[in-house]
Amino acid sequence: MPQGQPEVVPDDGLTTRQRRNRPLTIVHTGIGKGKSTAAFGLALRAWNQGWPVGVFQFVKSAKWKVGEERALRVLGASGEGGTVAWHKMGEGWSWVQRSPESSEEAAVEGWQQVKRDLAAETYRLYVLDEFAYPMHWGWVDTEEVVSVLRDRPGTQHVVITGRNAPPALVGAADLVTEMSKVKHPMDSGQKGQRGIEW
Repeated sequence: MPQGQPEVVPDDGLTTRQRRNRPLTIVHTGIGKGKSTAAFGLALRAWNQGWPVGVFQFVKSAKWKVGEERALRVLGASGEGGTVAWHKMGEGWSWVQRSPESSEEAAVEGWQQVKRDLAAETYRLYVLDEFAYPMHWGWVDTEEVVSVLRDRPGTQHVVITGRNAPPALVGAADLVTEMSKVKHPMDSGQKGQRGIEW
């Protein structure tokens, strides 16, 4: 196992093992490609460790079939690693808002389900895919999200993806990665590709 050395060891009274095993809030934000992809990579690691994984897609359409969903469902059902549950709440891509009222209702209900699962310690890793958008749009209260994540029981890790992650969420998170775009094929008129975008 890789052994990274922290630059600072806080005077918090925790042992190295306790500090290593504390639950993390992780945020993948920014305008670059790869936020969800990185989160699904974490889901693969969690599955390999035998952890139950819950994926909650907040904005992408329930009709949208992403490759990671099929792969993680197959792995979750294989009996070799952890279980995987996949929940879809969105009605369309984040930049194509269809029926804002029903999308908002779906996002709010999705967050209510995440809260119930956190309270019950249902999963060890939660992937809240595109969840930054409902907070950014004001559909879900960011301060409530921060409070719930701060007070969640057990050793549940949560990764949130999406552009425009609210500053309060970024400030409360343990790990924040901002994906920046240097270049993208869409800049020269190329549409998304099978196997690359989905």
